[in-house]
Amino acid sequence: MQDNVRPIAPVSIAGLIPQVPPSGIPIFELVKPVDLFVDPAYQRNISEKGARQIRRIIEGFDWVKFKPPICAYSQCDGQTILKVLDGQHTAIAAASNPHIDKIPVMIVEAESTIAQAKAFIGQNTDRLGVTTLQLHQAALAAADEDAQTLELVCTRAGVKVLKTTNAYTGTGSRQTIAIKQIEALVSRRGPKLAREILEVLANAERGPLTAPQIKAVEMLLTDEEYCDKITPEDLTDAIVDLLFTAEDEAKLFAATHKVPFWRALGITWFRKCKKRRAIVKQAA
Repeated sequence: MQDNVRPIAPVSIAGLIPQVPPSGIPIFELVKPVDLFVDPAYQRNISEKGARQIRRIIEGFDWVKFKPPICAYSQCDGQTILKVLDGQHTAIAAASNPHIDKIPVMIVEAESTIAQAKAFIGQNTDRLGVTTLQLHQAALAAADEDAQTLELVCTRAGVKVLKTTNAYTGTGSRQTIAIKQIEALVSRRGPKLAREILEVLANAERGPLTAPQIKAVEMLLTDEEYCDKITPEDLTDAIVDLLFTAEDEAKLFAATHKVPFWRALGITWFRKCKKRRAIVKQAA
């Protein structure tokens, strides 16, 4: 045996409780790629970047580089079909290559849309090619409680979470792709306060809602230095009054005072706000 190879060997499992696989071992089948299907409930549409990837696969198709798509059997209109859970770009490339008739696919047990969406999340959570937005949509399809809470918070705040980064319409008012920031906001502040924070931006009809904006409003409505001196309505008015000049001023403030942009943006808005609560306290 050559010196530069090593056998696969188990690692220590001390302190671990190995899981018994909850599903059966996958099977492999040779199928025509045109016989496969994609469920838009948890799968993204092909973007321009994805189309370029498909063309690269077609031009450089090589079985040595081939990774079998992961599929699951499903019922659709009384027929049994194979849905692609992961690897739709590969499947499309194979279907487009006239030299390819059949491809091997790995078939796992996931009959329901919820189970398939969970499988999609499991396959893609640690992959850079799948965006947070796509994982959020898959989590919704999988009936994930946190994803449902986030969606409900946004809906009640009058904010629409977009499915893709290029799906903005009009000015982007009341629209956002800042999933990570909203997830963190709900986790830190709870659904009620998170909704109130998002409402401030939504009611200003500014768009799209960005992570720095959300973080700036959170600071102003929760930090003791600011929260007792303004109302959410005053903050909305200040955002409307300043429009886009606030971000230019904030960039300058951030650079000169060496603070994060989101904090500088919050301070810029705060300076424009009427200090109603502060006046009431002085009068008392």
